[in-house]
Amino acid sequence: MTKGRVEAFSDGVLAIIITIMVLELRPPHTDTIDSLKPLWPVLLSYILSFINIGIYWNNHHHMFQATQKVNGTVLWSNTHLLFWLSLIPFVTAWMGENHFTTIPVALYGCVLWMCGFA
Repeated sequence: MTKGRVEAFSDGVLAIIITIMVLELRPPHTDTIDSLKPLWPVLLSYILSFINIGIYWNNHHHMFQATQKVNGTVLWSNTHLLFWLSLIPFVTAWMGENHFTTIPVALYGCVLWMCGFA
């Protein structure tokens, strides 16, 4: 397998992850600036997660620029990373909807830790 296929698959998964996150953003029903105030935790959690996904995408890109050959170990390692990254939309939404309470933030941190581990 060529590294281009792994990169393309990973890029697609990351694009879907970001798409899922942005689709979770719901606009207010009124047209005033004040109507945005209750949404700040959701928007802040989205921005935080978007930056994290962007960092992983950038690092993934640079790592595969240095890669010469892809084998089964690389494929499974990449799948492991993508699994943990795919949980980011869930924990992002939970954290934002619950205004950064302890348990959602702790789970968000655990998912990010597992992304780093992967």
